[in-house]
Order: sequence, then structure tokens, then C-alpha cells
Amino acid sequence: MSTHSDPGGAESRVPGLLRLAAAYAWRILAVGIVVQAAFSLLGQFHRIAVAVFLGLVVTAVLRPVADLLARLVPRPVAVAVALVGGIVLVLGVLALAGETVAGQRTGLEREFVSGIDRIERRLEDPPFRLDPGALDDIQSRVGELLSSHRSTVISTALSGASRLLEVLTVLALALFCSVFFIHSGGRQWRWFCAQMPPAARERVAVAGGAAWRTFTGYTHGILLVAATNAVLVGIALSLLRVPLAVPLALLEFFAAFIPLIGSPIALAVAAVVALASKGALTAVLVVALIVVIGQLEGHVLHPVVMSWAVRLHPVVVALSVVGGAVAAGVVGAVVAVPLVAVVWSVLQALRERRQRGA
Repeated sequence: MSTHSDPGGAESRVPGLLRLAAAYAWRILAVGIVVQAAFSLLGQFHRIAVAVFLGLVVTAVLRPVADLLARLVPRPVAVAVALVGGIVLVLGVLALAGETVAGQRTGLEREFVSGIDRIERRLEDPPFRLDPGALDDIQSRVGELLSSHRSTVISTALSGASRLLEVLTVLALALFCSVFFIHSGGRQWRWFCAQMPPAARERVAVAGGAAWRTFTGYTHGILLVAATNAVLVGIALSLLRVPLAVPLALLEFFAAFIPLIGSPIALAVAAVVALASKGALTAVLVVALIVVIGQLEGHVLHPVVMSWAVRLHPVVVALSVVGGAVAAGVVGAVVAVPLVAVVWSVLQALRERRQRGA
């Protein structure tokens, strides 16, 4: 009887499906470790990453304007005019919103006080039957809490001031980067491709071109969607005579950069303002506005306006937004969808290049 051992016997007794799963498992684990390390590294330089992202957004918006102006004036002058014009436009809109708040402040205080009293009376009536002293007790407890934690409130305010300084620093760096991206971004990219190994230059150039086309398309599309939503919200709130129509429209504009969830949150704030200032009927109309704008954005604006960018499935968009928010908060929610769209377009471009080569 033969007594020699079969070196492949143990492996042959393992089912093939289990071997395949084990082979993929360690590869997925290795990729996960690399991704985690990359995110940890980026987390140490997240301000620089945000500044570069904002610089690319500014470049995607203003570079066509600079290219148009460069036909009439020298390139540096065209870049300066485009950037200064953009800054003046943004500051003008913010100043208009601030002027609106300042001009309506006295009336708003009176309307909000009466609106809160009206809400309290409704909560005391059926079917809520809230104890009349409950809200007063809540207000007194909030006052006591603020008084007892005054030092914490002050330190939080100081922390907010330092955070504001960080934001201004990021904006300044983004503006600095956008100057060079708008002026000579194409030349910089060609120089970068020339530094790659000869075998990889064409792939890098194809990937970069696809990424930039998708990013600019997404940026232009989301800006148009946000502007359309803001105009519709501003007109509707003005017709309903809801106070702070301009600031709420501006809030809707910025919230639209977070797909799926940004607009409903901004309009929910508008509904609360309408409830406190104009009553339940106006608030119900604002809620109806949430539904109408949501349907318009989901079924008309995004399919039509975003057709020049990569169109992602709503499930992919939702998972990207939630994943980005979990990973990096509001900034992650804003960046996630364009990042996924860019990666997907790069993969498609490289796949098409391989197919043409084959």
C-alpha cells in the first residue's frame, strides 16, 4: 500500500467556490486597507483638497468667460476681469440677502413672536392638548442652560471665529489656484502628462480629458439646476408674502448642490418660516412647493440639463451622497457625486480606448 502523501489532496478537498471567495476576499481586504490609508492621508490635508476642488469649480465656471474675453483683450486681463466680475456678483448677491434681512428685522421679530404664540395655542388645542405651562418651562430651562454654560457658549463662539478664519484661508487658496488654472491650466496639464512614462502618457491624457469634460459638465449643470430652483423658490415665496424670500432662495441655491436631500431641507426651513410668520395655510402651500420642485428637479431639470455629464442612477447618487456625508460631512456630500461621476467617466473612456486598440 502506498504511503506517500498527496501534496494537492488538502487543496482538492476545498470547494472551488470557497477558494474563489477566499481569493477575492484578501484582495478586497487589501484594497480596503489602501483606500482607508488614502482617506486618512487626505484627511490630514483636507483643507488643501477642498481649496483645489473649489479652484476647479471656479475654473469650470469662469474659464469659458475668460476664453471669450481673451479674444478681445490679453489673456491676463481677461482672467482678471472674469475673476473680479465673479467675485463682485457673489458679494452683490450676499449683500442683497443681508440687506433684506436687515430691512425686515423689526417686522420679522413682531411676526415671529405672534407666530410662535399662534403655534403654542394650536398645540394647546385638540388633538395635541399640550400643557400650557410646558412651553414656558422649556423656554426657562433653555435660558437656565445658556446661563449655566455661558463659558461653553463663549468658547464655541471663539471656535467659530477660528473656523471662519480657516474658511477664509481655504477660499483665498482656492482663488489663488483658480487664477493659474484659468490662465494656463491646459499648459500645466500637458506638462504633467509629459512627465509620465511614455507608455502611460496616452492613457493619462485620455483619462484627464474625460475627467475634465465630466466635471465641467456636472458643474455647469448643477449651477443651472440650483439657479432655476432658487428663482422658482424666490418667486413662489414672494407671491405667498413669506418673509426672507431672498435669503431663503439663496439657501435653496446652495442646498441644491447636495443632490436629492439638499432642496427638501432648504424648503423645510422655508416651511417653518412660513408657519411662524404667516400661519398653517401658507406653510402647507410651501410644503406643496417642496413636492412640485422635487418632481421638477428629478424628472425635468436633472435629465435634461445634466445630459452632457455622466448620468448616474438615483440609487448610486443616494449612496454617494450618504457615503460622502458620513466620510466628510457636508463637504463630502457635495463632492461625492461629481467624484463618482468623474471616476465612472474615466473608467468608460479607458475601456473604450482598450476596445479601439483591440
